[in-house]
Amino acid sequence: MSIRAIDEAPLTAFHRKLTWACAGGPFLDGYLLSIIGVALIGMSGELNLSAGDEGLIGAAALVGIFAGGLFGGVLTDRIGREAMYTIDLMVLVGVSVLSVFAGESWQFVVLRFVLGVAIGADYPIATSLLAEWVPNRHRGRLLGILILSWYIGAAVAYVVGYVLAEIGGVGMWRWMLASGALLSAMILLMRIGTPESPLWLVNQGRTADAQKSIEKALGRTVPIGDLVVAAAAEQSLARHRFRDLFQGVYLRRTLFCGLFYMCQITPMFALYTFGPAILGSFGLGEGNAGNLGSALISAVFVLGCLPALRLVDRVGRRPVMVWSFALMAVPLAVLGGGSSLPIAVVIVCFCLYALLSGGPTVLEWTYPNELFPTAVRATAGGVATSISRIGAAVGTLLLPISLSRLGIGATMLIGAGITLVGWLVSLAWAEETRGRTLAETSAVPGGPRNSSETDGQRGAALRKSGIERS
Repeated sequence: MSIRAIDEAPLTAFHRKLTWACAGGPFLDGYLLSIIGVALIGMSGELNLSAGDEGLIGAAALVGIFAGGLFGGVLTDRIGREAMYTIDLMVLVGVSVLSVFAGESWQFVVLRFVLGVAIGADYPIATSLLAEWVPNRHRGRLLGILILSWYIGAAVAYVVGYVLAEIGGVGMWRWMLASGALLSAMILLMRIGTPESPLWLVNQGRTADAQKSIEKALGRTVPIGDLVVAAAAEQSLARHRFRDLFQGVYLRRTLFCGLFYMCQITPMFALYTFGPAILGSFGLGEGNAGNLGSALISAVFVLGCLPALRLVDRVGRRPVMVWSFALMAVPLAVLGGGSSLPIAVVIVCFCLYALLSGGPTVLEWTYPNELFPTAVRATAGGVATSISRIGAAVGTLLLPISLSRLGIGATMLIGAGITLVGWLVSLAWAEETRGRTLAETSAVPGGPRNSSETDGQRGAALRKSGIERS
């Protein structure tokens, strides 16, 4: 289904405000996932946490993200983007506040799991809401800003952790967790008034509500008859269900989105772990200074996203994806030389990888939203997130084992191999979606198109629209 008032609209203050409101969720996700790593140092000593306790607290969020991605997207497609966004941020606020007062390891495990569920759900919620509001020619860049905000949130968490530790030492860990609660509340207040997606409303047959939403946000009146026709087109297609993501063309698209996402973040998580060790060579990896080192790592990944934000809408999604994966494998292969490499070469390779990874990074949330129809758009985004987190969890678990048994060189070569798998997946399955409507990008090749209707369909739809028009 296509709404020209949205697809062809100029970029307005509303779009910018909506982008920042939607970016607040990912920013908060990066912050909350990172601040616990800083706080855990003080928590461990004060609460007498064992290594097993620390591992469970760290893993709980990853397991939660898997579950949240898997089921959060389904709920978002059923009850709405705006409603789920409000619920999700309220959960983040509540869990963040409770974390400040928790005193037992099991309490932190439970809270981190619930936090992970909310974070995993946030990815498809925020991205589907924004994707269904923004004009075609700006969609790739604006969706890329959301993933950019995740890295900024992570960097800010390490800086805040550094400042608080400098002020009061590691005993400030409860204040670190309190900072997350404060930010969660601020972002919840910031996004009050975010309108529901007209595409979702039309998909539900709520054409009058969609008309009001568009008029309020964009100042454009879309004839109710056009929206009724669009609703009829949506509902004339087969009703999409969760299992449809694993059939036919949608199976290929689901595998593509999940696998390239996994191949992108698995080596990235490894370098996040390897990065502080590199910075330690310069005295930045020891004590509280290590938090600044981690902030610098996030900053380099942010820089890599900036040129990619422009290229995805100018050059196209497919070339950015394919070339980025191909080039990302090169510095990882060089790092396969191991500890014998000069430190300057190691740092250059690290920075090159971070900069080149911007392409797949900014497309992590763009492709799932463009390749699937409204009825399962958020569900598809959630499934892609869940698949990717399998790689992240396995990579995080096996990295220390690989470093100790195989060495840094072999570990980086494994990362290069995973990156090349991402290149092959992209080369085979990446579709070009630049400048096209969501109706066009999500349509099944050779199948019925939901962006155009015959006069007969229009007449039939209008005859059925008595309730909505009244």
